[in-house]
This record gives sequence, structure tokens and C-alpha cells, in this order.
Amino acid sequence: MSDTVIKVEELGKKYLIRHQQRERYTALRDVLTNQAKTLGKKLLHPFALCSMSFADSSREEFWALEDVSFEVKQGDRVGIIGRNGAGKTTLLKLLSRITEPTTGRIRIKGRVASLLEVGTGFHPELTGRENIFLNGAILGMTKQEIKRKFDEIVEFSEIETFLDTPVKRYSSGMYVRLAFAVAAHLEPEILIVDEVLAVGDAQFQKKCLGKMEEVGKEGRTIIFVSHNMSAVSTLCTKGMVLTAGRICFAGDPHAAISTHLISGTDSFYERKLVGKDNAPVIQRAWFENEAGHKTTQFYSGEPVYLMIESENPEGIPIEIFLSFWDNLRRPLWNFTHAMHGFDTLPGSRKIRTRILFYPPKLTVPELLVDMAIGQKGGGVYHDHIVNALKCAIIERRENTVMPRFPEWPVFCVAKMSYEVIHG
Repeated sequence: MSDTVIKVEELGKKYLIRHQQRERYTALRDVLTNQAKTLGKKLLHPFALCSMSFADSSREEFWALEDVSFEVKQGDRVGIIGRNGAGKTTLLKLLSRITEPTTGRIRIKGRVASLLEVGTGFHPELTGRENIFLNGAILGMTKQEIKRKFDEIVEFSEIETFLDTPVKRYSSGMYVRLAFAVAAHLEPEILIVDEVLAVGDAQFQKKCLGKMEEVGKEGRTIIFVSHNMSAVSTLCTKGMVLTAGRICFAGDPHAAISTHLISGTDSFYERKLVGKDNAPVIQRAWFENEAGHKTTQFYSGEPVYLMIESENPEGIPIEIFLSFWDNLRRPLWNFTHAMHGFDTLPGSRKIRTRILFYPPKLTVPELLVDMAIGQKGGGVYHDHIVNALKCAIIERRENTVMPRFPEWPVFCVAKMSYEVIHG
């Protein structure tokens, strides 16, 4: 179990992006004129280099991955998470040998089965039955080995009725069912699965996660990319966060999820964009301690002070709506005017609101806040910010954060006051 099956050293993948600026309208006359000019230049200067393009173009280097290094041990279940465009799929394609790296090297020990895109590795003209044997052969398995697993694959995929139908007539869900069944049952040492499982229905996704957990317990290695944090938390033993083509965290899966969710969140919020159609907006927000100073942490059992400055150009009555979450986006408590018996804020152009919370005794490494302002009762939000703010609630003596959560739902006692800055 201590053997290293994947070793990645200083891996990088570069792509060339061409930017081409064409004329807004090009008539046939312009095309013929340009071709004639090009031909004339060739006749007059046959050895000179001339451009055939009548559009300005430039090429830009884009590094999808840069300086990525890590090791994966046999039996590890590694969840790779990150925002869209972070380089997750590029990394899986390099690990699957679909494309070659620009820099660095990859060492892999064992057979690799990958499920990256719907239909990858399938021949559309062949039937489901024939594609099972084709994929097995690609994995290096003998015909007898494939036959031994054939019935299990068909049973798991639940497409026995369409087994002798060309896969080009399969729906995307049927593709995924068969592709995953083949990849999971043909006994690869390393199984690589991309977000493609999201194509399947909820029952099939649950079935696939159970199978991957079973495969992992057998000592095989799994590399799993998903935007489903619950699946990563349940399945994976290690987590890796990619940001702009680089690894920004590698370690415990729960810590990786927390790092991913709070990226881009700060302890002070300030709106950067102008509101549309004079709609009310939250301009600034921050946490304060009892002395009125900005802070990024509170002690367990202490009240939490939240300051919100809102701008209301048309001066319409508004209410504030808040949701508090832990670092894994598990709900802690909510705040609404109706829930706490507060009146609607007056229709002033600029208001600073101070809300004092008395949360139950808990500790969280990152307390996340979603903020919104809208009409009375929350029917329409004029402004809504997810993960707008964060702070920490820690133990006073140990100065550590061992997560301790109450059972949901929690009613958090609150007090609210406001100050009109501009009428």
C-alpha cells in the first residue's frame, strides 16, 4: 500500500492561442484584389516572403498547467477540485496519455482506465458488446479476462436490452453507464474519472460512487474530478485543489474542500460593480468586535458583530437577508427581518446597519456569509452575494479551531440597529 503508483514532476502543458481580428465585412471584390496583389508580389519578388493573410493575427502562449508535482500511493482515492478552467481536465488527459506534456514528466505504475468524456474510447459504429471487448483489449486484457467480467459489466450498466445496438444510437446517459461499467470492472490498477458522472441520474451516480469506494478498498487507485463536494468528501482519502494551473493545496479532503470554497472570499466586502437600474445594492460589509474595530475572528461563545452599508438610489423600503455556513457549506443559521421581528429599513439613500448575533457555542475554521437585500418577505432580491464574507470562530484558551457544530436548524438570537448616512 506504500508503493507510489503515480509520480508527477514539474509538469507543464502549454497551448498556443491564436487571436485573429478580421474585417467587419469583406466583399468578394476585396478577396480577389488581395489575391491579385499577392500573386503580383510573388511574380516580382519570387524569393521574398509574403503573407497570404489579410487579417491581423497574433499568437499567445497559455499555460493550462505549470510546475505541477505530486505523488499518489497505491490505494489512494484522490479528489481533484477547482474552478472551471483551473486545469483539472488537462491534468487527467496528461495522466491518461491522451496528450503529451510540454515540460516535466509522469511516471505511472500499472494499467490506467480513464473516463473523461462521454463516448471516449468507444467506436460509434460498434455495438455495446463489441465496445466492451475493444476497451478491454486497449487496457491490455485477454479475451478470457474480459469474458469473465462481461456479465458483471452488463448487469451494472443496466443496458442489456441495447447491448447489440451500435453505440452511436445511445443517449449520453447510456454511454456513461456502459463506459463506467467497463472502466470499473476490467480491473485497472488506476481508475481516472472526470465530472462525466454528472450526466447520469442520481441513482446511477450513487451506484458509481459505491463502486468506486469498493474499488478503492480493493487496493486500487482512484483519481476523481468533481464539482460535487459531497461526493469528494465521502469517497476520497486525499484532496488536491488546482488554481490557474497550479496546485494551491494538497492533503486532507475536507481541508481541500474548505480551501476551494473560500477562495476569493475575504473578511471585508466592497462592491466593485455599479448596480443596474438604480436598484438597491450592498456597498460594503465587514465584521467588528465589541470595541468597534474590524476583525477576522471571534472566540467561541462571544457575540458576532456584522456591519452592512447599503445604497438605495430610489429610496424604496428594503430588508436584509443573511445565511451563515461553515467552511464545508453546511448551514448554520439564517437571518431575516420577519424571523427576528424587525421592521423594514427606511427608504434612505445610504444606510449603515449593525447586526449583533449570539450564536450557540461552536467553533468553525471559516464562517461564511451569504448576503442579500430585497423586498419585504424576500420575494425579490435586488442584490445577492454568495460567500461575501468570512471569519473564524476559535477557542479562547487553545487558540485552535477544532470544528464543533450544533445540530441544524439553529435559531440565532440577533439585535439590529441602523444609522442613516445619507437621506
